[in-house]
Amino acid sequence: MFTVPIIDISPYADPASTPAQRAEVARQLDEAATNVGFMQVVGHGIAQESIDRLTAALDAFYDLPLEVKKNYARQGENRGYSPPKSESLSMSLGVAAANQMNDFYEAFTVGSEGSWYEVDELPVVSYPTNTWPDDTVEQFRPAIEHWFTQTRHLSRILLHAFTDALGLPAGYFDDLTDHSIDALKMNNYTLPEGEIELAGELTGMGAHTDFGILTVLWADRVPGLQVLDRTGMWHDVQPEEGALIVNLGDAMARWTNDRWLSTMHRVDPPVVDGRIIRRRSAAFFFDGNFDAVIETLPGCSGTDRPGYPPITIAENINAKLAGMKQGVAPRDAEREAQRLATAQSAR
Repeated sequence: MFTVPIIDISPYADPASTPAQRAEVARQLDEAATNVGFMQVVGHGIAQESIDRLTAALDAFYDLPLEVKKNYARQGENRGYSPPKSESLSMSLGVAAANQMNDFYEAFTVGSEGSWYEVDELPVVSYPTNTWPDDTVEQFRPAIEHWFTQTRHLSRILLHAFTDALGLPAGYFDDLTDHSIDALKMNNYTLPEGEIELAGELTGMGAHTDFGILTVLWADRVPGLQVLDRTGMWHDVQPEEGALIVNLGDAMARWTNDRWLSTMHRVDPPVVDGRIIRRRSAAFFFDGNFDAVIETLPGCSGTDRPGYPPITIAENINAKLAGMKQGVAPRDAEREAQRLATAQSAR
């Protein structure tokens, strides 16, 4: 039976924990990453107060009229507001939807800025400045910045645990993540009646894999998230009380040559009597340095399964974003696209 395991990662957050306790957590993470690519983590140390601040900020912003929210849209950069039906996640795999830009959700994205790091000549396309609706939603920025800091810290704890789980030397990924492209994408699946046409096939968020190293997801405990298993079947996943969902992205799958899974997932929010039940989520993407090269880790390739061709973090992300936002199919996405094609034929 398909399950997303619940893992208590507190030994990695507690300096007083023993090596044996951390080793057991690493074993569980390796098992989940190998078999599912998704896990639910507890013992993460993020308080309910932080979640309450996050959700209040999201509600305040998304309750604004659509035309007001559009004032914070950004063209050509993965920052600011994205209106409904302006993106297609399945195109990040080169798989077009029937109506290409058909993903129903609206989103607001913030992320790492170049000024945060003492590194010369960071490309603006990877580290743009953020857009903030300070004049419209007073408490939005402090709440979101607080959540960003919390999940960023958690991501580095998880990377430490993943390093141990892969049997790599301590700090193996440090030089690949010291000026990481991190992003927080906050999604909303409900709009007031009349703001968008709901006729025709409705896609909440198209099937896709995440682009970077790992993702930390908070989501309402509402149906919608679906995960693809190895046999091509979709399964509903809802977060347990107090848990955050963690999944691996393309960078980790490429590093491990798919020993660990960058699992396909999508969102189909429930519709009752023609209305979408409210569903909110906030996905923190820990993506790595723009110039870090993703090459197969030692022991993860063989004559029967050669590794992926080398690619930088930025090249991979930019290709996927071009698909998602502009409908330009990325190169080297054949493995993921084939998995989605197989799943579609099996439905």
